[in-house]
Amino acid sequence: MAEVTTLRAVVERAGGSDHRGSDHPGGDQGVVLLLDQVTKTFPGVVALDAVDLDVRVGEVHGIVGENGAGKSTLMAVASGALVPDSGTVTLGGTPVRAGSTHAAKALGIAIVRQEPALLPDLTVAENMYLAMPAAHRPAIGGLRRWCTDRLRAWSPEVRIDPDARVEELGAEQRFIVDIVRALAQEPAVLVLDEPTEHLAGVDVERLFQAIRERIAAGGCVVYISHRIREVKRIADRITVLRDGTQRGTFAADELDESGIVDLIVGRRLDAVFPQKHPVVGTDLMPALVARRLSGAGFTGLSFEVGRGEIVGFAGIEGNGQREALRSLAGVASRTGTVRVDGVEVAERAGSLAYLSGDRHREGVFPGLSVRETIGLRSLSLLSTVGVVRPGRERDFALSAVDELGVRTPGIETPLTSLSGGNQQKALLAGVLRRDPRVLLVDEPTQGVDVGAKSEIYDVLRAGADERGMGVVVVSSDGIELAGLCDRVLIFSRGHVVAELAGADVSEARITEAALTATTQREAVSTRSTPRLVRWLAGDAAPLVMVALAVVLLGLVTAALSPFYLAPANLSGTLALVAVLGLVALGQTVALMVGVVDLSVGPLMGAVVVVGSFLLTAESSAGNRVLGWVLVVLVPVAVGLVNWLLVDVVRMNSIVATLITFIALQALSLVLRPEPGGLFDRQITDVIGGAIGIVPFGFLLLLGVAVALQVIAHRHRLGVAVRAVGSDPATAGLNGLSPRRLRLVAFLACSLLTALAAVLLMAQVGSGDPTSGSEYTLMSVSAAVIGGASIFGGRGSFVATVAGSLLVTQAVAAVPFLGLDPAWASYLPGGMTLLAVAVYAASRHVVSRGAR
Repeated sequence: MAEVTTLRAVVERAGGSDHRGSDHPGGDQGVVLLLDQVTKTFPGVVALDAVDLDVRVGEVHGIVGENGAGKSTLMAVASGALVPDSGTVTLGGTPVRAGSTHAAKALGIAIVRQEPALLPDLTVAENMYLAMPAAHRPAIGGLRRWCTDRLRAWSPEVRIDPDARVEELGAEQRFIVDIVRALAQEPAVLVLDEPTEHLAGVDVERLFQAIRERIAAGGCVVYISHRIREVKRIADRITVLRDGTQRGTFAADELDESGIVDLIVGRRLDAVFPQKHPVVGTDLMPALVARRLSGAGFTGLSFEVGRGEIVGFAGIEGNGQREALRSLAGVASRTGTVRVDGVEVAERAGSLAYLSGDRHREGVFPGLSVRETIGLRSLSLLSTVGVVRPGRERDFALSAVDELGVRTPGIETPLTSLSGGNQQKALLAGVLRRDPRVLLVDEPTQGVDVGAKSEIYDVLRAGADERGMGVVVVSSDGIELAGLCDRVLIFSRGHVVAELAGADVSEARITEAALTATTQREAVSTRSTPRLVRWLAGDAAPLVMVALAVVLLGLVTAALSPFYLAPANLSGTLALVAVLGLVALGQTVALMVGVVDLSVGPLMGAVVVVGSFLLTAESSAGNRVLGWVLVVLVPVAVGLVNWLLVDVVRMNSIVATLITFIALQALSLVLRPEPGGLFDRQITDVIGGAIGIVPFGFLLLLGVAVALQVIAHRHRLGVAVRAVGSDPATAGLNGLSPRRLRLVAFLACSLLTALAAVLLMAQVGSGDPTSGSEYTLMSVSAAVIGGASIFGGRGSFVATVAGSLLVTQAVAAVPFLGLDPAWASYLPGGMTLLAVAVYAASRHVVSRGAR
């Protein structure tokens, strides 16, 4: 197989064997991945300072360090996601082209990042398909079977549907998909960056087994984790990074855990956890009282949290502890009562605060600075009459950054540019500055280094001791719960089955209680989204609903006017649908890739005007040829200009295409101030011809729509276009070129618009410069009604045709229904708003249900 040959070729170039030698990790084993003197800086931060790294044939190479030490940055450089300021990366002796994830993947590097690089609007199978190098990519016709086989190879009990969109998956499922697709590439170098943060214990064991199999096959693995025990268990050698510099590389058995911690933090951590003190105010009213709480995944929960007390929720993952915390926070629905300081929580706004464990999806807002993130939860404290006071907000953020030791170049720094630990501390700062009476924290130190963990523990304990704040913590780390909490409640099958306090709060007792309680567990309760909502969020719903609306509107109109179903009216309506449908197909391509093209209407008018000079009965053969050439070149030029404005000048697509809109409209009016220039009747007769009552144009529309639908879902180009629309940055990490694909989309949109303009010539008969003006908004309406998302990544070309039919039918039905002409605008607008509301709401519910 080509895949095995590629792996062997890399190993042979490295000068090693396919398997470990008896003296592993030492000896003369070849180096597969080599990073030499790699330096990378960001504004105000030296992320990597002349770092060296060599990864050998058949070894697991662990990388450890604090958040911000440069671990993920180093692997981003190795995988082509970042361009280093200096230094080189070679794989099997071949240089890896800087800044090209595609080149790195082709050479045999696969990476699982801290946040899986999956496209939310694509299915599981499509995400796996995109990750495969060309030589190893399955036939798209057998994609579902191939994906199912790969997932079952991970676990026969896996419950991940290959046809489910990634946005429907929970955090653990997303990580499993990303790991499985990386393993499916059988890479020469597999990079795992914090791979177990969201995995249950059984899946951690499956991952370790997969790593061993990858090593046995002759590959090598780079394993990055804050969990030192895991690194010690799986790694052969360990490289320690601190503050962007390499502190050394060691055989794993040379260092114990405390020695690794000393190297990581540059100081001894004699006491990672702060000292526990007797809970204050035990005779006073509890900070939190919950009675008879029930919700998705748990039932019958009653407990109290004293003032200054930290209570932990523990249990095997999926036993209801996380769902219970979210319900306490009001994020998920529940029954029962929750009181803070004796008052119903609904009546005490701000008395209870929640910090999600899914930092990337529910905590961090991309684009917001550190200052904005910290102040976001306290806007009422920072504003006067609804207007935020900049000075007050700045002082508020500076104080929070200082109190929690957030390491940032400045408070205006984008939060996403900080390390995971500093992002977590900034989010925690924003929560604590509200001074809540009760704090609910899900995985407080997930993805956080040893040093930052200690700081976060200190903050939580100080909040409890000094403010009398009650704290509830959910954590999958038994050591964390034992060291931080005063009491721990053990969950099993949605019930609290044990409560540990005092000396019983230890890792061993927590683990024992959780395992003992779950030995008789038959099933895990899971939350599912109603089938109707899932159906509404899918691709089939728009087509079915629009088709029903077309039939219903047709029946009502025909009942009121027998002339509505007259052959002449039906034929004329289908001809109008053909024009709108083609331009709407172009708009759907644009929307799929994440842009909006407002220039389509004036472009239609411009093509009609150009044709009116060169496609007349009096035109010579040469002029006619020139006319048809310009019918193609004009839209190509417009598409290219739109792309340049968006991707080179970096304008928003609406602004960019609005500029083109104005320019084209002005040019058309300059060339034809008034309608003129009759088209050759022979040309219009052919264009406007029909088979019975069905115009040629409508048949062309159906053919183009079906072809585009096949490309969108059965060809890599279509999947790639939807991937860019779903998330351009993530698409880039998957080896795609968002700029090139947006160019393809703009050109396709303009060419389909030109094709619509050719059909329009037969309807208007002459060069009318305003003939296409109404099609800009109508094309957007038809595409959106057909299910295309204005945010990109979604769309159905067949449903767009149905949407075009409904919009055209609604406009045509107005006189038959005896309505005011203004309803010709009201009906399409109302249908568009309804479509956006229904599709967006259902997709939001499905996405939220996954969390």
